[in-house]
Amino acid sequence: MEPGTRIARYAAAGAAALLLCAGFTTTVSAKTATAPADTTTASDGTIMVDPNPLADQLDAYWTPARMEAALPANALEGSGTGADTTATGAAPAVDGPRPGEYIPPSRSFDGIPQAGTFFWTDATGAGRTCSGSVVRSPGRDLVLSAGHCLKGYAGTSPKRHLAFVPQYHDSLKPFGVFPVRTNGVYVSQQYYDLGEHAGAAYDFAFAVTEPNQEGTRLEDAVGGVRLLTGTGYYHAPVRMIGYPAGAEKPLECWSWTTRWDSDDPADPGTFPRIACDAFVGGTSGGPMLVPWPGGWAVVGVIGGYHTGGDTPQVSYSAYFGAATRSLYRAAVTGGPPAGPRPTSGS
Repeated sequence: MEPGTRIARYAAAGAAALLLCAGFTTTVSAKTATAPADTTTASDGTIMVDPNPLADQLDAYWTPARMEAALPANALEGSGTGADTTATGAAPAVDGPRPGEYIPPSRSFDGIPQAGTFFWTDATGAGRTCSGSVVRSPGRDLVLSAGHCLKGYAGTSPKRHLAFVPQYHDSLKPFGVFPVRTNGVYVSQQYYDLGEHAGAAYDFAFAVTEPNQEGTRLEDAVGGVRLLTGTGYYHAPVRMIGYPAGAEKPLECWSWTTRWDSDDPADPGTFPRIACDAFVGGTSGGPMLVPWPGGWAVVGVIGGYHTGGDTPQVSYSAYFGAATRSLYRAAVTGGPPAGPRPTSGS
């Protein structure tokens, strides 16, 4: 079967499945959204937010040179999105394209407002980066990414200049800089307890942001995509977007997802799998989007099995199910974030 025919067949089946799906979706109402602190309400009901000085500071810190020099979140990323080691120090089994498998190409573009990149500095002061997408939420302030990108920032962990820049490209910040709120990073407790590999099925995260320099909330500035859970492994067409570290523009690729049953005991579980060329370090956390009435819906993020894959041609996601719904609810209701459990004797 020719690749184009295959994509068309998957597209028809995927669209039908999505329309019939009864999975979890997020619902947003501007009238019921909670106004953040430091706000006033105009006579027409519009929420006016005061300018955010922290956003000004982060905007000044993240110069074009610093953003360009930022490294992937995982220090060992390089050939793919997740070339990592296990807790024992042994390299995991290598995944990648099957013999003769068609790999859809990617292309650089200026991005979309609902996708962007996180920037922060690690404990050594080096800049780091990871991809993310804005999901609809009552607070209009939520970003979805991978757990291995944000796991070091839950609870009272120092954020170290952690900020989200939607539609970053060519050193531009077209919608400004959105700081991540204190205690605003949500990663599943199972991911902390099991680790990146044994806990690969929980490799997703949410970050609650503050307004940008002008006091505009994130979703008010760029809109959002709908979060879908419980929709299965097979989707088409899928538009995957990610930000390679050091690149001037994000990548996009059109493909389809299938089911991958892990053959690596270190990374157990079943995962959505997608073939797309050139998705290297920095693209982790990038969304897997499907068409949805009025815009896009997200069914996965680059991560999961081998923290997203060992080669630039094949990527994975943790499956979005009950654990994703639970984490989303914790983030939108302001529940206490999870974190590493205290070690013995601490």
